[in-house]
Amino acid sequence: MGLGRRRRRRWLGAGAGVVALLVVGTGVAGWVVYAKLDGNITPDEAAAAELARYAKERPTALVKDARNVLLIGSDSRAGDGNSEYGRDSGTERSDTTILLHLSAGRRSATAVSIPRDLMVDVPACRRPDGSRSAPTFAMFNYSFQTGGSACTIRTVEKLTDIRIDHHVVVDFHGFKKMVDALDGVEVCLKEPIRDKAAKLRLPAGRVTLDGEQALGYVRARKTLGDGSDTDRMDRQQRFLGALVNKAQSNDVLLNPVKLYPVLDAATSSLTTDPDLASLRGLYELVRGLREIPTEQVRFLTVPRESYVYNANRDQLVEPAAEKLFERLRTDAPVSVTRKTPGKPGTPLKPGTPLKPGTPLKPGTPLKPGTPRNNSTSSESSDHDTYASPSPSEPVFRGNTAGDQLCT
Repeated sequence: MGLGRRRRRRWLGAGAGVVALLVVGTGVAGWVVYAKLDGNITPDEAAAAELARYAKERPTALVKDARNVLLIGSDSRAGDGNSEYGRDSGTERSDTTILLHLSAGRRSATAVSIPRDLMVDVPACRRPDGSRSAPTFAMFNYSFQTGGSACTIRTVEKLTDIRIDHHVVVDFHGFKKMVDALDGVEVCLKEPIRDKAAKLRLPAGRVTLDGEQALGYVRARKTLGDGSDTDRMDRQQRFLGALVNKAQSNDVLLNPVKLYPVLDAATSSLTTDPDLASLRGLYELVRGLREIPTEQVRFLTVPRESYVYNANRDQLVEPAAEKLFERLRTDAPVSVTRKTPGKPGTPLKPGTPLKPGTPLKPGTPLKPGTPRNNSTSSESSDHDTYASPSPSEPVFRGNTAGDQLCT
């Protein structure tokens, strides 16, 4: 099988990466193995009960068979192997949240990262101790810290008006265990990495990361790349694509000795909504994903800029963000480009944000409603840009699973 064909069969990262392993494995495992793996997955009954309490206020799904899955990386210090990353404070936080949209007919998949520092409206949520928080305007990761996955789902739905059909939560230990079960995952580095905090010392070029190195690689922020949260989210997305590519390799799929530990690691690391908490549930969700061409698997981050009252926080860029959410709600195609959308010299339409840091010549007129995001501060470089080549087809900064990137 040629490289091009293998690339066309690569699946999406994160939760879909886990699911890919399960779908393949159920065909080769016997009943005993199946029962063991099926019982590994933890159903999130508390979240299901909380969401049922607010069922009337949740958005309505608009397109039959399209699915929206919220993928959450938990930094909980509780549980097996997680205490080495800090003291257990009794609460969880999430540095990684991805809204995964699977189109009807599974023609495409779009993974949208939501920044942890994005300022959002967080609804009243049930805390772990049974008390309830008050509605507040806060950073996005406050929702998971306060009310876990249910609060995060309700916050995302309030922000996007998109119905979340399923959710998947993975912690530190589960992430490392999956990578180690695959005998590591290969990434490509433009420059050597020397990061004491992340426990990384890696050469430039192609290198295979073990579980501990992979965790440091996707979590590090200040000392890798440009130090921005944008750079970290891009790195996480690319790593997850590489993880799935490794999981689909013949070296794993055709070797039962290697396959079972991978499946065991994948299932035991998951907490999901009750409907997904079985091998059958996961299979039904992603059936047909293997045929999605890699150029139709897209990664991007919600359009955002520095929060007007605090440059270390984010706010959505409008109308770009709403255009993205609308396309996901209606299952419309999402176009991405690795470069800033729009050609140099193209006139800006009213309401089109300028790239932070873009210099303007003295006297340059701006059309009414055009945000003046031309700050040259270091924080400005941490944010995305948006331009629309036509009213009917917006383009967003991002990349596809087919892109060959060395970072």
